[in-house]
Amino acid sequence: MPKPMPLNTRLRTAAELRFEALELRRTILRMAADKGEGYVAQGMDIADLLAVVYYRELDYDPDDPAWSGRDRFVLSIGHYSIALYAVLHRIGYIPETKLDDFGLNGADLALSTFDDQPGVEITGGSLGQGLGQAVGMALGYRLDKHPGRIICTLSDGELQEGSVWEAAMAASSHRIDNLVAVIDCNGIQADGPTVLDIEPIADKWRAFGWDTREIDGNDIEAIMAAFDQLRERDGRPKAIILRTTPGKGIPTLERRDRAHFVRVDPNEWALLSEELESNNG
Repeated sequence: MPKPMPLNTRLRTAAELRFEALELRRTILRMAADKGEGYVAQGMDIADLLAVVYYRELDYDPDDPAWSGRDRFVLSIGHYSIALYAVLHRIGYIPETKLDDFGLNGADLALSTFDDQPGVEITGGSLGQGLGQAVGMALGYRLDKHPGRIICTLSDGELQEGSVWEAAMAASSHRIDNLVAVIDCNGIQADGPTVLDIEPIADKWRAFGWDTREIDGNDIEAIMAAFDQLRERDGRPKAIILRTTPGKGIPTLERRDRAHFVRVDPNEWALLSEELESNNG
């Protein structure tokens, strides 16, 4: 398995990663513009994580999405597709010509992820399925003596699915230490706040045997530090609890009470773009 020169150098500064996160947010707004509604707030809140993951943590071949030596990023929350597509565009897996048709009927880039798109590891949509698949991938890598890691991102609302905890228990029981679960805790689901009381989230993951960190998920330095602290292969799966703000970087979206599937008036798109630039200037 000859390894190409990795895209990441693990030497990027927090300032460089913040710039990449801003570029992701710009791309997300472009993809969502004039659609009237969408999962824009989730894309904004996870942009900081994706900048760190793709420009610092993952090893992959920018010329070959199917390279066998790659680390894998598993997006369990398929409706966060807009953010994943944005970063896949930035690294060269999705051409410019596909962006503006995102989410339209018949478009290659659907509102939820499909694994026929290069760079997308699993088909998303039905919540609670990604971590189990990630556990299987991590076990396969271990059996093959593959050096790579699996990074799986799921959400706090998704923790209401029992299959998540079955997978968490399996990972700990099998001592799968090449797996990192990143839980986006933005406090929302379809029509408002999360329905069930799922706190204390970090303590629950620790109780299931995971080496766990809880951080501000929109703080680049904190995300970098958490990954650095969880590199050791010590027989424990790793978990990072991200406390994020839906719509991060755009105050109008941050203030929306119902931010899960945001409705945006036609005259608002330019305002949102202006807010993004002025808030990150």
